[in-house]
Amino acid sequence: MPSQQDIKRRIRTVRSTHKITKAMELISAAKLRRSQQRIMAMRPYANRMLELITSTAQALGNVHGLPLLEDRETHTVALVPLSGDRGLAGAFNAQVLRRSFALEHDLQAQGIAVKWLVAGKRGRSSLRFRKREIDTAWTGFSDRPEFADAQALAHRLAEIYASAQVDAVLLVYNRFGTAMVQTVVEQEILPLPRQVLEGFDEGAMPPPVRGEVLYEPDPELILARLIPAYLETEVFRALLESAASEHGARMSAMRNASKNAEELIDLLTLIMNRARQASITQEILEVVAGADAL
Repeated sequence: MPSQQDIKRRIRTVRSTHKITKAMELISAAKLRRSQQRIMAMRPYANRMLELITSTAQALGNVHGLPLLEDRETHTVALVPLSGDRGLAGAFNAQVLRRSFALEHDLQAQGIAVKWLVAGKRGRSSLRFRKREIDTAWTGFSDRPEFADAQALAHRLAEIYASAQVDAVLLVYNRFGTAMVQTVVEQEILPLPRQVLEGFDEGAMPPPVRGEVLYEPDPELILARLIPAYLETEVFRALLESAASEHGARMSAMRNASKNAEELIDLLTLIMNRARQASITQEILEVVAGADAL
């Protein structure tokens, strides 16, 4: 049985850990609120961008001549998992990478090659550990991405798609639901889905007609400029969703860790009190035995 000093030392260690996990929980909660505010602030811009692309594509009619809209037979797919730069976030990183490797397995079973691009140090380390060749890796912004970071990702993805190095681009990331719920999703961002150009999903109502619009210059040039901007917006939205999910997952993980630390402190305190009581009882018995002997 451990001595009282050993138990006291362990209680001090657990209390120190509890302070760290509690502080991390509070920090993640504050960052989560800011991330949610950024997502809400970006939605009007993203909706307006989608509306502009839809109206311009409808005015143009034939959009097959644009490189980023070219729909071709799939031989190579770019997988882009959005992971975090740090751990201690529960299953946040593991579930994204697990889904990415499952997609790789399914694609290779169909005879489709996979090109890896990754955001986040955790994803990069995991891919290197599994001996995957990484085309491009971006790190250092998983908890607070900026639009410039999304532009860097979008430009590289557009470059490899337009040059026919890949025939499709899939983002794999955690979509934020609540602080307790993050759902792994896979989003094909290149080529642009047909419903983006049509302006509505299947079964949904089409956008309202706002009257005749005159385009200067012609709609094809405008659409050629809007599509890269839309791609940057979609990547930025995915990065914001991933960042909010990371903060939510870390907050939940640290809350559970703090709760476990409190329970362990209570258990160790009970064990120490029992040990102290046993020690006092033993001393009393020794004194009584000594008095009887005299």
